Amino acid sequence: MEFEEKTLTSECIYNGKVIDVLRDEVEIATGKHSFREVVKHSGGVVIVAVKKAEQPIGEPVILLVKQFRYPIKEVVLELPAGKLEKGENPDDACKRELEEETGYRAKNWRSLGFINTSPGFCDERLYLYLATNLEFVGEHPDDGEIIKTYEYKLSEVEEMILNGKINDAKTICAIHRAFSGVEL
Repeated sequence: MEFEEKTLTSECIYNGKVIDVLRDEVEIATGKHSFREVVKHSGGVVIVAVKKAEQPIGEPVILLVKQFRYPIKEVVLELPAGKLEKGENPDDACKRELEEETGYRAKNWRSLGFINTSPGFCDERLYLYLATNLEFVGEHPDDGEIIKTYEYKLSEVEEMILNGKINDAKTICAIHRAFSGVEL
């Protein structure tokens, strides 16, 4: 069975600061025509910033940020993250966002791949990174961004994911990718 869909027409029905919305007419594999509404987004980066804990425990400490997320009208505890600027390379954006949101710079970076956030209607792709060997240089959040950084042991983050205190999908995915059999 073929799954590909052919775009017949595409119309931008909304052009915004953060997203655009397209209404596309498509031909599906059966030959029938249908419509798709697609949210276009520049994508973003998500950073698992890890500090080594004091010995003897040695458990990694993760930086999380807390901020109000207007679309869901809730304060959310999540990993540092941010939107890609037009044409910006994710490898550069992750460094910029970590420093803006937490005040830390990392000497070591490793890509954890990417995730598609909601491919049923949106083309947003988030690039995940592991940042280690951190140095505090002072945060400077974007204008209009009210954000606070917290430090949690990995076991505490895992517990908050399991008990529903962390429900942010990008955070859950990035933590899973960072700590699934990976040595730090």
